[in-house]
Amino acid sequence: MKVLLVNGSPNKKGCTYTGLMEIAGILLQEGIDTELFHIGKKPISGCIACYKCRKGNTGRCAISDLVNECLEKAEKADGFIFGTPVHYAAACGGITSFMDRLFFSANSEVFYLKPAAAIVSARRSGTTTAFDQLNKYFTIREMPVISSTYWNMIHGNKPEEVKQDTEGLQTMRILARNMAWFLRCKDAGAKAGVAMPQRENPLRTNFIR
Repeated sequence: MKVLLVNGSPNKKGCTYTGLMEIAGILLQEGIDTELFHIGKKPISGCIACYKCRKGNTGRCAISDLVNECLEKAEKADGFIFGTPVHYAAACGGITSFMDRLFFSANSEVFYLKPAAAIVSARRSGTTTAFDQLNKYFTIREMPVISSTYWNMIHGNKPEEVKQDTEGLQTMRILARNMAWFLRCKDAGAKAGVAMPQRENPLRTNFIR
């Protein structure tokens, strides 16, 4: 089993990375593989609403960049953790554009019933709104959301300060163990013959007719 860790920070080894590595260490102890995917510093286009990903259900974005690279990895992943720094009480611009396109262009099977979690890092505040923002992507794609003993956040202005946030790091470790437990339960259920939920064709209604 593998969990894909997505570092949405422009900084490759900053505060968000530090939180993700705390998670990665525990997942490794629990026998779960991890892969880190960093979105980097290059500009990421937002969704341009061309709908080419939906025509023919290609499962790929028409803009050929790291979003499609991540989609290839997502198809093989069993769980996900997305991390972002807090910018103006929200997720940073790069990961917002990235996740808009990633979740919109993916076909219906890529994220279906795969567990996910968000982590956020901040110097001081704005964490809960950014945390809520990322969770919206999971719940619209029928993904079980993995929680911890507190909202998944760490504090510090640089990695050295994050390492002093003992409660935040504990939250990361418990999150990792909960993710590992859920993945093992899901695997055991599948091996025991527990059927997946019955699916329905999506219905769309408009408020203005």
